[in-house]
Amino acid sequence: MFGRAAPRKSNNTKYYEVLKVSKSAGPDELKKAYKIAALKNHPDKGGDPEKFKELTQAYEVLSDPEKREIYDQYGEDALKEGMGGSGGTHNPFDIFEQFFGGGVFGGGGSSRVRRQRRGEDVVHSLKVSLEDVYNGTSKKLSLSRNVLCSKCRGKGSKSGASGRCFGCHGSGVKMVTRQIGPGMIQQMQLVCPECKGEGEVISDKDRCPQCKGNKVTQEKKVLEVHVEKGMQHGQKIVFQGEADEAPDTVTGDIVFVLQVKEHPKFKRKLDDLYVDHTLSLTEALCGFQFALTHLDGRQLLIKSDVGEVIKPGQHKAINDEGMPHHQRPFMKGRLYIQFDVEFPESGVLSADQRRSLEKILPPRPSSRLSAMELDECEETTLHDVNIEEEMRRKQQQQQQEAYDEDDDEPGPTGVQCAQQ
Repeated sequence: MFGRAAPRKSNNTKYYEVLKVSKSAGPDELKKAYKIAALKNHPDKGGDPEKFKELTQAYEVLSDPEKREIYDQYGEDALKEGMGGSGGTHNPFDIFEQFFGGGVFGGGGSSRVRRQRRGEDVVHSLKVSLEDVYNGTSKKLSLSRNVLCSKCRGKGSKSGASGRCFGCHGSGVKMVTRQIGPGMIQQMQLVCPECKGEGEVISDKDRCPQCKGNKVTQEKKVLEVHVEKGMQHGQKIVFQGEADEAPDTVTGDIVFVLQVKEHPKFKRKLDDLYVDHTLSLTEALCGFQFALTHLDGRQLLIKSDVGEVIKPGQHKAINDEGMPHHQRPFMKGRLYIQFDVEFPESGVLSADQRRSLEKILPPRPSSRLSAMELDECEETTLHDVNIEEEMRRKQQQQQQEAYDEDDDEPGPTGVQCAQQ
């Protein structure tokens, strides 16, 4: 009577060498060795996927008493021939997650979840006033988004199953060839119209009655956007995972980009505020006092020092009245005031007014022209002019002259040769 021939012995130390344990290692020692090696060689940490798979295979065999006994006697070939039951190994990430869970490297979810494609972010502009970013505010916004169907859990079918699209053979795209000329063809790749790029189809009878096979439904959601004090123009406020949901997809974010509207009075530069104020000539020379309404409604009393003269274009600063620092609102920048001086509209003073002013104002420059120098000078007349209007008129005149020169240029001339 003939029995089954025992397999020949082969290398039965490889798995122990992979895990760096002795052949007498117990279950606890095997677990510890696998944990250390798997963390070090995980693909998400830049490890070699083949090495990671080899580690998992070694631990799977040596942690099973029956498989380990076969391996110790006959080696790896006996396991491949099926003496230890199923010869295949589990997904290496499944065994890893039994030890560590899905979020060991951050980001949440398993390694396979992290390999899913990520959905697109939805970006919205959020218009706010300078008062909003000075005081802080909250805005409620109503948005519509796609969510996975609650009835079929994003499967699209009542049974939870779907079939492969025959139009694209599951690829989601079709190659289309068309003739664009004699002997010329064009080949294009298009989204499969039968499955809409999904690569799978659901029969009409099996479609989910709630989402009609679309896998997602519409949901209205109200988001409360908190605009913090001191936020800058263009700064982003992110709601993670609140964009459109889709099957086998990591949901993207909803991103609000702040658009700070221009203020009629205040200008902002980083954490400082700027404002212009016009003084009369009397105020500039004799002193001024006025109330400035700030962005939070407070009235600031602005006044000059006694005897101070303000020059046109001069700046003054008030500490701690600028913009709040973002995330440190108790600290503020400076408020700068630029003064302009408005002279009287009447440009002619009487003799008495001139004499009175000359007594008060600094004396005229001492360098006066002599009678001889005056005789050598030619008399001129000064005219009032709007310089901006003057420059605009001259520019139009130059453009017209250039146009006229182009029209006056003669056409091309040359010698024509007649054929003999």
